[in-house]
Amino acid sequence: MSLMTGEEYIDSIKKLNMQIYLLGKKINNPVGNPILAPSLNAVKMTYDLAQDVEYRSLLTAVSHLTGHVINRFTHIHQSREDLIRKVKMQRLLGQKTASCFQRCVGMDAMNAVFTITFQIDQKYGTDYHTRFLRYLQNCQEQDLVVDGAMTDPKGSRHLPPDRQSNPDAYLRVTERRPDGIVVCGAKCHQTGACNSHELLVMPTISLNMNCRDYAVSFSVPVNTPGIVMIIGRQSCDTRKQEAAPMDTGNPAFGGVEALVIFDHVFVPNDRIFMNGETEFAAPLVEHFAGYHRQSYGGCKTGVGDVLIGAAALAAEQNGISASSHIRDKLVEMTHLNETMYSCGIACSCEGCRTVAGNYFPDLLLANVCKQNVTRFPFEIARLAQDIAGGLMVTAPSQKDMANPETSAYIQKYLAGTDCVSAQKRLQLLRLIENLTLGTAAVGYLTESLHGAGSPQAQRIVIEKQSGLERKKELAKDIAAIQTEKCREEDL
Repeated sequence: MSLMTGEEYIDSIKKLNMQIYLLGKKINNPVGNPILAPSLNAVKMTYDLAQDVEYRSLLTAVSHLTGHVINRFTHIHQSREDLIRKVKMQRLLGQKTASCFQRCVGMDAMNAVFTITFQIDQKYGTDYHTRFLRYLQNCQEQDLVVDGAMTDPKGSRHLPPDRQSNPDAYLRVTERRPDGIVVCGAKCHQTGACNSHELLVMPTISLNMNCRDYAVSFSVPVNTPGIVMIIGRQSCDTRKQEAAPMDTGNPAFGGVEALVIFDHVFVPNDRIFMNGETEFAAPLVEHFAGYHRQSYGGCKTGVGDVLIGAAALAAEQNGISASSHIRDKLVEMTHLNETMYSCGIACSCEGCRTVAGNYFPDLLLANVCKQNVTRFPFEIARLAQDIAGGLMVTAPSQKDMANPETSAYIQKYLAGTDCVSAQKRLQLLRLIENLTLGTAAVGYLTESLHGAGSPQAQRIVIEKQSGLERKKELAKDIAAIQTEKCREEDL
């Protein structure tokens, strides 16, 4: 089997016995839980569209390992065209779900680990890459959701892992056995962890020789003994329990994040892809970050398309769509959104082949892409709220709409133009609320700021990749300035 249907995916998650805690209670499975169901639906869309003839070219690829058709989320990029299709696929899914669809981190992690295991094997003669290829083929053939796990709690961030008062502030190897390793620690902000089949773990920072136990990469099934997931809160998340779908803004789709605990988890040898090779921690982080910062040029623009459309509809419902200042705001929103997308496409077009054989986006442009994403969605959201008006956050609930004692008042006073009922108007305003203040704002705003590294992390890479010395030489050539060595007496 290479391609699961959406329903088969849901059934596969239902069969997993995970350790999940949500709002202070233990749940055995996310399937059927009203808070988690929308996030499952968003992942399901990655399977549904792969079955759709109209979208198959974006959602599927041909495995370079087997020649079989596979879901693109398990694919190793074989060309610049693959990188471009990835970004286009992500924009499409953002348009279809208006939320985080949760498979991007795993796809980016698999491509990064593919490259770095090859490099480690070249230097040390290990067999990490061979192990990873076997693992990858299984993920492709089973069409598994892989959750990339990189971010550690970090504790005192000014201290390296080996000097923390809590040695598990960074995930580490606590025991090495002939048949594998035992690890302890945690990974934060794990998007879609409870909707995944596998956890693919990577180190989160560069490491020195004293941090050998922290230089570890591996994968385990999500239901491995010792793995515990604590689901994070989202703004307005309990609205999903209220049997009032209009108030959620997006009743069908959503995202989810978890704190994932590794409490003495055993990892067999065939699932270990790095084990103490500290000098390869930084390249793995850099490669993952490059792929994931490219990703934001697709997914966030897809969600942005929905928000721009919602703002335009709100203007129509208010009877102000012809106003010049409204048109100008919509133009600005589109300009910002397409700028992010163009960076995602540009870094893909300028991508290059790695020594391992897969393709990597242009690192400078990928970081420029993500730097724009740390800013532009916030301005798009501000303009959407400007156009929508204050009713977005002061509107009555769906239950008030259904109450015979209040319904007529709401229909009378909160209707839009003559052809727009109060219900249609409030449904749209709740969507804008969801995207800019509610559960979807987790992915569209805060994740845009901090996902794939902080804004400063991108600026560090941009500085390294800027080619400033070459640009100085270009300026000297144009200005006819000859380069001279300073004499010792001038220093």
